[in-house]
Amino acid sequence: MHAFDVLGDPVRRRILELLADGEMTSGAVGEVVRAEFGISQPAVSQHLKVLRENGFATVRPEGTRRLYAVRSAPLRDVDAWLDRFRRFWTPRLDALATELARGGRERRLRGADDPPRRTT
Repeated sequence: MHAFDVLGDPVRRRILELLADGEMTSGAVGEVVRAEFGISQPAVSQHLKVLRENGFATVRPEGTRRLYAVRSAPLRDVDAWLDRFRRFWTPRLDALATELARGGRERRLRGADDPPRRTT
């Protein structure tokens, strides 16, 4: 399965978001995903299996529990593929950051009590 097929599913993306914060038991993942998406535990298990089989997640037993974690290599591959497209949004985000910084600096120089200036 292609990486974007794996990531194209909102449930699998949410599972990866949860695992990005650290290892989680399959039960804990299932609890959150079932509450948010209204799917069954077997369906959650199937999504975990897809993530595991496609290299996006690892699992390790700890006693009777199974701990899942993100595996970053496939995400780095996706990031590398996206790199060729960053030129479309990076300059705009840089310009936005500059404007936000400029506005913050102007507010600090004016002081909190002065009314904001209007520019047209």
